[in-house]
Amino acid sequence: MILRLAGCSTLLVPLSFLACAPRATTPSASTLRTGQGVFHVVKPGENLFRIGKAYDTTSDQLARANGIRDPRQITVGQRIFIPGATRQVAVEIVTPADGIVAPRSLPQVDVEEGAFLWPVSGSLNSGFGPRGSSFHDGVDIAAPEGTPIRAVEYGEVIYSDQLRGYGNMVIIRHGGGIVSVYAHNQVNLVRDGQQVTRGEIIARVGSTGRVTGAHLHFEIRKNNLAQDPMLYLPRLCCIPASDRVAPKG
Repeated sequence: MILRLAGCSTLLVPLSFLACAPRATTPSASTLRTGQGVFHVVKPGENLFRIGKAYDTTSDQLARANGIRDPRQITVGQRIFIPGATRQVAVEIVTPADGIVAPRSLPQVDVEEGAFLWPVSGSLNSGFGPRGSSFHDGVDIAAPEGTPIRAVEYGEVIYSDQLRGYGNMVIIRHGGGIVSVYAHNQVNLVRDGQQVTRGEIIARVGSTGRVTGAHLHFEIRKNNLAQDPMLYLPRLCCIPASDRVAPKG
């Protein structure tokens, strides 16, 4: 029997199967072409929290968009749709491991404590640690737009690009599994793969990304675990929010 159903093609079916197939919930290729989102393929060590942080969204939003009942249950190779994203992001580079930080009293460093330079001259206005229901992976140093940002040590640039939430960001790999992160920059002055020297100007302070004013968001990671940057920087006499810091320590 030939039947024409609303929303269906003309079909030759027995009456017992008089129904349209349910529409798939996975975003189509046409959705991707219109810039409404991208697919991210899960890699080892990633979870929805880290993926969401890299794409400036939350694990709950990603779970809802992908029909995932338990945000903790995703597998390597799984395709996760990221609503609103315009390109794929290297999560393993731009976000530290989830929920694990080096304790302040037990720094795991391969360099002499306090051996790095201060990356910028400004006012320390936000420290490392819990911030409401989230965790602040670094420190914020307020400074005027355009203030030079310097590499804290010799290394190789492994990321120099824009990232949702972080704005213009530079990541430098140093020795001993340590990387330094510089975000919200007005402009990046280095490129991926470039070797930089200690104290070299790599960017300028800005207010790109999700911020309320010009400042440098600075992180130190050890084997991709967030650590308190204050353990790696020259000590201040005291650490109130208004302390001034300088690149040469």
